[in-house]
Amino acid sequence: MQNHSGHSIMSHHNNTHTKDEKSKTFVLALSATLHCLIGCGIGEVTGMVIGTGLHMNMMDTTILSVILGFIGGMLLGVVPLLRVKFTFRNAVKTVFLAEGLSIAVMEAFEIMTQWMIPGVMEAHLTDWIFWGGMLAALAVGFIAALPVNYIMIKRGVRHLH
Repeated sequence: MQNHSGHSIMSHHNNTHTKDEKSKTFVLALSATLHCLIGCGIGEVTGMVIGTGLHMNMMDTTILSVILGFIGGMLLGVVPLLRVKFTFRNAVKTVFLAEGLSIAVMEAFEIMTQWMIPGVMEAHLTDWIFWGGMLAALAVGFIAALPVNYIMIKRGVRHLH
């Protein structure tokens, strides 16, 4: 079917639909990445606070932060599934498959950022560089995980609760 200018109406409609789909996918990716950031951020900041507060070395603090970041990211995904009667095992499996890569990318970029900013890993909880470094790391982790979530949602792998 053609309009008065000779262009296909179906072709125009399909382009609009594709643009709308991309926009919706991007909004879902933003939401999924924010979801991941909250869970990972809570865990990672908790690990950094504990490690710094206990005067742990950089490596041990990093390991603790990554572990707690993964736990925080996973828990934030598992809890809503448990509420809708998933078994614990199925909830963990679902979240691990759907969110594991996003969490891994976010954690890797957050840790690299913290290690790359001079003084962050040696700072005390009362030092501005500690909190500035944490904020920078969370921002970099968000930016790194966003395209991962976009691609996963576009391919139907990533879901939201």
